[in-house]
Amino acid sequence: MAGTQEQPAANGAPSPFSPGLQALAERGELRHYRRNTLIIQEGDVGDTLFIILAGRLKAFSMGAKDREITFGIYGPGEYVGEMSLDGGPRSASVITLEPSVCTVVTRHTLKQHIAQHPEFALELLAKVIRRARMATRDARNMALLDAYGRLVRLLDELAVPQGDGTRVIHERLTHAEIASRVGCSREMVSRLMKDLERGGYLAANGASIRLKSHLPSNW
Repeated sequence: MAGTQEQPAANGAPSPFSPGLQALAERGELRHYRRNTLIIQEGDVGDTLFIILAGRLKAFSMGAKDREITFGIYGPGEYVGEMSLDGGPRSASVITLEPSVCTVVTRHTLKQHIAQHPEFALELLAKVIRRARMATRDARNMALLDAYGRLVRLLDELAVPQGDGTRVIHERLTHAEIASRVGCSREMVSRLMKDLERGGYLAANGASIRLKSHLPSNW
C-alpha cells in the first residue's frame, strides 16, 4: 500500500492507533467499502486482518430462522479477522454499518511485521485475550441474566456520563440492533424500552438514548 496516513483524531482526542498498529496498517492494502458490504463470511477460510481506518463494522452470526447475534461493533483503531490467522475458518461474519475504509493485511505480512517489531505480538495477544474475556462475559450474561438484565448491562456499558448527571448513548441503535446484541426478540426490546421511558428512566429520540437515572436491577 502506498503509505497509509495516520487517521486524525476528532476534537483533538488521542489517536485510536497505537504506533505498532499504525506501522502495520501502512503495510496493508487500502480498501473502501460501501454500507452493508459483507467483508467476511462465517465459515470461509481466510488469512487476512482488516484494520479499520474509518467507519464501523459489525461482527455477527446468523442462526435458525435468520436470528442474528452480534459479537461486537468496531471502529477506527480496531481490527477484525484475527481469529482466522491460524489458518482455520472464519468464526463470524463481518459487515459494514456505514461507508468504511480498511487496510487489509495478510498473515505473511503480519509475520514479517512481528519479526521486525516483536513487541506488537504482545499487543495482538492482549487484544485476543480481551475479546476472549468479553465472549466469556457475554456467555455468562446469556446464561445467568434475563432479557431485561442483559439490556441494562448493554445500556450501562454504552452510556457516557454527562455534566448534568445523566448518561447518553450517542450510538444510533435500532431496537432490532439492540435485540441482536442482547440475544432476545425485537418485540421484547421494544416493550422493555417503552416501559423504561414511561417510568422516567430514559428518553430516546432516534439519534441517541439518554439515561435519566440509574436503571433498576429488576423489572
